[in-house]
Amino acid sequence: MFTGDSCAITLSPRDEWIDMARIAPERIKAGVAGFFATAILAALIVIGSRNLNHFDAALVAYTFATLFAVFGITYRYVMWLQRPPTGMYWRRGWQIFLNPRFIGRNLLQFARRFFLEFVANRFIFRRGRHRWMAHWLIMWGCIIAAAITFPLVWGWIHFETVPGNIGMYRTFLFGFPVQDFPVESWIAFVIFHGLVWASILVIIGVMIAFRRRMVDHGAVAVQQFGEDILPLLLLFAISVTGIMLTVSYTWLKGYAYDFLAILHALIVIMTLVWLPFGKFFHLFQRPAQLGVSFYKDAGRASEQANCLRCGRPYASAMMIRDLEVVERQLGFQYEMNGKVGAHYQQVCPKCRRALFGLAQGQMWSESRSAELRAQEQSDGAQYE
Repeated sequence: MFTGDSCAITLSPRDEWIDMARIAPERIKAGVAGFFATAILAALIVIGSRNLNHFDAALVAYTFATLFAVFGITYRYVMWLQRPPTGMYWRRGWQIFLNPRFIGRNLLQFARRFFLEFVANRFIFRRGRHRWMAHWLIMWGCIIAAAITFPLVWGWIHFETVPGNIGMYRTFLFGFPVQDFPVESWIAFVIFHGLVWASILVIIGVMIAFRRRMVDHGAVAVQQFGEDILPLLLLFAISVTGIMLTVSYTWLKGYAYDFLAILHALIVIMTLVWLPFGKFFHLFQRPAQLGVSFYKDAGRASEQANCLRCGRPYASAMMIRDLEVVERQLGFQYEMNGKVGAHYQQVCPKCRRALFGLAQGQMWSESRSAELRAQEQSDGAQYE
């Protein structure tokens, strides 16, 4: 039941059953996709760790947290893709990108946009330098940390001393030897402190983000704790506790290491479990924006739609046709009476505003005429 100040709408049991029947297939599809994604990752963990021979049992909680995160992310992503607008963009984006006539150009554009929009975060730079710096540092800190942490947790990468030479370490990838390097070398120092460098990037980025949210009145006015503050706090807590672990075993002879390890694990697991439900989900949604960019390019280069009222081009005909389809899928009917095939979306925004003003003027005129007729009738009745 939905209630308001002036109305109350109650769904009957039959209506609720119909609504659940409509949503159930989408949820089943998303659940199946999430199950298969989780099963594939579990199989890759077993295979990559050589039947768990290189899997650290102490990290089993991290593993289950990542499996849960994969299920949740896949479930939500598939549900998101089943929305009519998202699904239309998704299908059109792939159709345009894989078009044999433009595949070479599209690959070049993809590489260019991937570097500018994701590697360099140009789309954030346009919104402000401080915002860009915070986002760029946090993003790359998280990417580096994930690239190091997950393969180690899943047993895909491990290190062993070289037989007969305890001063050398050997790197194994999926159980295959890859590279040897001296323990007391700059390569070993960089590799074994990779999470420290990632944590430093995240901490600096989080501090810049917090400063912007304290001095930027626009950001303060719209920020929410769950969407804006909590993600920064979680990233900061993970980074700080991770660095404290390094400090503990490097300079403090392991002081409070067990407590810090448990605290760090709890924060990381909580973040992984929360990953599909919070703001971090945009990490998986954002790459789809590349498909939207190809869609817009194709729209600009293709036939343009002319306004039914003024006859001027105002948008791509492909986008208008797709928009009409999406609106029908959502249950909106904006067909115009008096002309076969005419749709409200086939009117340009300028003419829509003009039509809206004309409609309001007509309604006011009719209302005023009715008032005058009523007044004349009232005056006539009094005269009689």
